[in-house]
Amino acid sequence: MSRPFGGDPVLVAGAGVSGLAAATALVDAGARVLLSDDRADALAALPDGVEPWRGGGIPEGVRTVVTSPGRRPDHPLVAEATGLGVEVIGEPELAWRLGALRDTPPSWLVVTGTNGKTTTTEMLAAILARAGVDAVACGNIGHPVVTAVAEGHAVLAVELSSFQLHWSPSVRPAAGVVLNVAEDHLDWHGGTDAYAAAKARALLGDVAVGGVDDPVAARLLGESPAPRRVGVTLGPPGPDQLGVADGVLTDRAFGGGALLAADAVVPGAARDHRRARRGRAGPRARCGPGAHRRRPGGVHPRPAPQRPGRRARRCHLPRRLQGDQPARRRGRAGRRRRPAAGARAVWVVGGLLKGSTRPSSAGSPPRTPSGWRGSS
Repeated sequence: MSRPFGGDPVLVAGAGVSGLAAATALVDAGARVLLSDDRADALAALPDGVEPWRGGGIPEGVRTVVTSPGRRPDHPLVAEATGLGVEVIGEPELAWRLGALRDTPPSWLVVTGTNGKTTTTEMLAAILARAGVDAVACGNIGHPVVTAVAEGHAVLAVELSSFQLHWSPSVRPAAGVVLNVAEDHLDWHGGTDAYAAAKARALLGDVAVGGVDDPVAARLLGESPAPRRVGVTLGPPGPDQLGVADGVLTDRAFGGGALLAADAVVPGAARDHRRARRGRAGPRARCGPGAHRRRPGGVHPRPAPQRPGRRARRCHLPRRLQGDQPARRRGRAGRRRRPAAGARAVWVVGGLLKGSTRPSSAGSPPRTPSGWRGSS
């Protein structure tokens, strides 16, 4: 593998999970790596070969900054980099470039959207594994993409947030899906158009997949330059779509025809049928229409609970109802009010609506926390 970035030192800004993984990958690739963080204790014990940078700003000689995903485009470090002509990228972009240096670069299957990314990514990785493909789920799901690339997997099921996509200008996945797009992180992106444009970067590869029941996702799919565009829907599919016909998940995009009874998806909620079809679109684009049939009976995806077991650590109130996600977005709030039969629940209403232009569920005017580090 050739040395990345021409041998110039690289500044990794942020000593979180992705930052430490990026720094380690760069050292392994032969780069000189400086690591900065606002928390002094975060620089106390660094991976071998990584140098702490406590001077503030951008060190002399640095031509590339690898930033943490939550760093906003108007952050002072980004502004300084822009003024100096220094490139700012994210950890997934670094993973893409390091992967391209390998003899056999991995194939990327990218999943994004306001809701449902983690479930879809996990299902995608499970389907690929059942099809006998060397694949791993990574990205915003918790496993850094640079680590997955270093592990040498053939296919990466990559969950990417709008933040990560913003800082990933070169990524061109083999297939990418936009599940849905609702108002979110508008304070970070500066508006709905910029937020949607970040999501649309998932659709710049060979195969673009979009949820055509969602008007914004459908528009982004229609505008995608991808040579192959595939829609998914809850209704009967049209040409170049996957959908549900007479209770059966049906493929009219890759020639697979009837795939699987919709009720075989567990749990059998309508939204999980849609995620199952999106999950199938990725491996079918990568492996062909027979990928889901490589074991008797096909693949029966079982969506995992969303981040199970999390509880608020400070107020000691449960953050979930029967294993599902907290209603952090307005669109989820109405669907989270009813707990399972016999369960007791406390519904905490109000707080900050993440950058939306609409009022919060408690009726207060919209507010935008400058330090928010969400992951949609």
